[in-house]
Amino acid sequence: MDTAGGDRRFRNGRVEVTEGSQASDRTLISRRTAIGGAIGGAAVTLLAVPELAIARERPKNHVPLVLLLKGRYEPVVDGPDLGLSTVDLSDGSYSTTKIYRVGGFPGHADVLEAIGDFYVQFTGMLCAYDIPRGAIAMEFTGSNTESVPDGSGGSYVQGTFELDVTEAKGHHRSLVGGHNRMVDNLHLLASGDADEFCVCLISGR
Repeated sequence: MDTAGGDRRFRNGRVEVTEGSQASDRTLISRRTAIGGAIGGAAVTLLAVPELAIARERPKNHVPLVLLLKGRYEPVVDGPDLGLSTVDLSDGSYSTTKIYRVGGFPGHADVLEAIGDFYVQFTGMLCAYDIPRGAIAMEFTGSNTESVPDGSGGSYVQGTFELDVTEAKGHHRSLVGGHNRMVDNLHLLASGDADEFCVCLISGR
């Protein structure tokens, strides 16, 4: 179910929540209208397990890259050049948080150690992953979320986001044309900050 608990506008990793308005366009994903639900760590696990089970049944060359986005978002002022032509991380529209490994990642055995940075437009449709052995650009294409208040003036996101892989560099070039399903847990705090916990299952064509 794709729902929104009001008009939520995201600016550089902070959130302005205005209650009482309705989303005007439900056919295109926009995180300002789709985000606003609740999910706990246990619920994320329950949502992610079926996806991971399906992934294990796929042929080896189709096993997805599994990553975790975790931590509070910060505004991007002077973004890095990842060699991706489809995103401009210095245009003022991006926020960033850390990426951690979930599945195996060469040279990174410690799951508590961040392996890269995630960049996203909360008011747009684009995002990028800066991870070892290359960078990946994606575009949001759909969502299935539900909105629940956190009881402290903020709210959570519960559900999934669908993305297409539009560009990739280095070792990850084979992912172009592939798909990413995000099993998302985003806490929108009353302070305006956004705290992420999101499992990403990224696969090629």
